[in-house]
Amino acid sequence: MPHQLLNNFLNFIKEHLLFDPSQKILLAVSGGVDSMVMACLFKEAGLPAGIAHCNFQLRDEESVRDETFVKELAAKLELPLHEVRFDTTEYAATHKVSIQIAARELRYQWLEEIRATNGYAYIATAHHLQDSVETALMNFVKGTGIAGLHGILPKTDKIIRPLLFAEKDTLIAWAVRRQLSYVEDSSNATDKYTRNFFRHHVIPVMQESMPAAVKNMAASIEKMKEAEILYQEALQRHRKALLSKSGDNWMIPVLKMKKAVPLQTIAWEIFREFGCSSAQLPQVLGLLDSESGKFVETATHRIIRNRAWLLITALQEDNAPVIVISEDQGHVHFAGGQLQLRLQEPNGTIPQSADIAWMDASQVHFPVILRKWKQGDYFYPLGMRKKKKLSRFFIDQKLSLPEKEQVWVLESQKRIIWVIGMRIDDRVKMLPSTEKILSIQRTK
Repeated sequence: MPHQLLNNFLNFIKEHLLFDPSQKILLAVSGGVDSMVMACLFKEAGLPAGIAHCNFQLRDEESVRDETFVKELAAKLELPLHEVRFDTTEYAATHKVSIQIAARELRYQWLEEIRATNGYAYIATAHHLQDSVETALMNFVKGTGIAGLHGILPKTDKIIRPLLFAEKDTLIAWAVRRQLSYVEDSSNATDKYTRNFFRHHVIPVMQESMPAAVKNMAASIEKMKEAEILYQEALQRHRKALLSKSGDNWMIPVLKMKKAVPLQTIAWEIFREFGCSSAQLPQVLGLLDSESGKFVETATHRIIRNRAWLLITALQEDNAPVIVISEDQGHVHFAGGQLQLRLQEPNGTIPQSADIAWMDASQVHFPVILRKWKQGDYFYPLGMRKKKKLSRFFIDQKLSLPEKEQVWVLESQKRIIWVIGMRIDDRVKMLPSTEKILSIQRTK
């Protein structure tokens, strides 16, 4: 029926109390079929709205095409248009985040600014049923716990998602029937991103054996949302019984924790709030049977067995000095010893000593920063194509707390090029094309 999608759209808004029909909504429109359909539904329903479009300048002419396309839609629908262009690549480099995270942060920061300053009540995004199912599946694989299995919520703070009831095929069919034009983002075709891998390979295989897989999973997601309410109520009781504050620290009685049922689930929900990963949870639980003084260091806290208690303390920032090394410095003294720097021809065998680093000089830009490592630091370990946080790298290297506290790094253009005494970054490694080597040797 021609008006079935519109009726379902309005019913979904009403059922989930997304907004009052008199409120003005800011629509995040990319030019893809989902957001184009959403904009048209708002117009057909007579709901007050404006259109917002972000050009991340990541796809050259395609980005300009999308921008122009959305401008034309706004004019056709006679809706206010807000647009912006971002230097996403520069933002990612400056803030040391991936392009995907950079685009997300830029997008939502700007959308909130437009919403707050232009009288919009909420920001509407065009997430649909498949998006929610994909999110739940990815969270299940990541091991996020029950909180990740509810998929995408219809409403989160000032963000609403009025198309979560609709399947992708339904949106495409509606667009075709209305002769509604839309653009395709070429990045959606690549499997480089985790979501696209699930979209192109995981879910289609599931649907081969069970065509109703998406609808069935969506129904399970709805049940999971209700189950999570009961789950959180029970967890709150356990938190109240187990956690107590002592100054800036938290304390948990060991005997009471050991009697908690189900122990694994309760422990995970409590300790993940203190930076504990799922891989570290067995180590933390091991403290329940360890001698006093043993500890586990998470990304943000230290959990210590202290007699009859587990003591949880926040990691302290290191106040070690930052040393700036210029190109003409060949010798540097620091708390971790001395560094000798020199340029040389690419001949001979690469030294095996962990205290000597050979790098492609063309990939190192001065001045170079010498400093202690800090939480959040990451690099691309030699031989690896994916980045790794230093905290995780140290766990893999089985470093003790005192050893971690003595680690220094070299940084060039805000990227770590050498975890001193351990490993260089893969992006500065020597290649057959290397013309000059920067040799750096540490002596203690």
